[in-house]
Amino acid sequence: MTTALFRDDAYLKTCEASVVEVNERGGIVLDQTIFYATGGGQPGDTGTLRLADGSEIQIATTVYGDDKTTIVHVPADGQTLPEAGTLVTVELDWARRYRLMRMHTALHLLSVALPYPVTGGQIGDDDGRLDFDMGDAALDKDAVATAVNELASGNHAITSEWITDEELDANPGLVKTMSVKPPRGSGKVRLVRIGGDVDLQPCGGTHVANTSEIGQLELGKSEKKGKQNRRVRIRLAD
Repeated sequence: MTTALFRDDAYLKTCEASVVEVNERGGIVLDQTIFYATGGGQPGDTGTLRLADGSEIQIATTVYGDDKTTIVHVPADGQTLPEAGTLVTVELDWARRYRLMRMHTALHLLSVALPYPVTGGQIGDDDGRLDFDMGDAALDKDAVATAVNELASGNHAITSEWITDEELDANPGLVKTMSVKPPRGSGKVRLVRIGGDVDLQPCGGTHVANTSEIGQLELGKSEKKGKQNRRVRIRLAD
């Protein structure tokens, strides 16, 4: 099992770690990491592993292992891989991660501004999108943009808390996403709360600490996806 330090502190930019193994596909497993592994619509982190001799291994993406408890750092092609037991300094591509954190939190706000079931989503470092089961409901883009920006500028703290699988089963209304299942497997589920009562939903991703960090948002293209689904895009203005 890899200790996922990002779950407790999404603002960690570096940490020390030890190589547990290099798997048969060349993926590097560490005993602990600050790199987020691909999941829930959020892409895996990138960055470097720095060895004691000053050499670096560039990490192209990060994914979960087959057992879902190990986190695998996928190196860019053509690099010398470390041996098990090697000590490394893990250095995150912070600029990219921070934009992903801002966008992920912004998409939670979009799900508040458009209170329909979410059928899909994708998070990028410049823009993101959610798919909503809106039926024939009209979409007022200006009103949605205004609502999302008012929420973002509202200085709402983002915190996390944990409930058991059984508590989640007893409160199915907490789950907004129809296509992405809440992160289960350990017997407990992480909830992300925005403000006191702005939003509360299961989520394993990384977020900013306050909505004021998101900045100004713009609505992008919206389009129909099938008979009922409406895809709504949002982007960071900067």
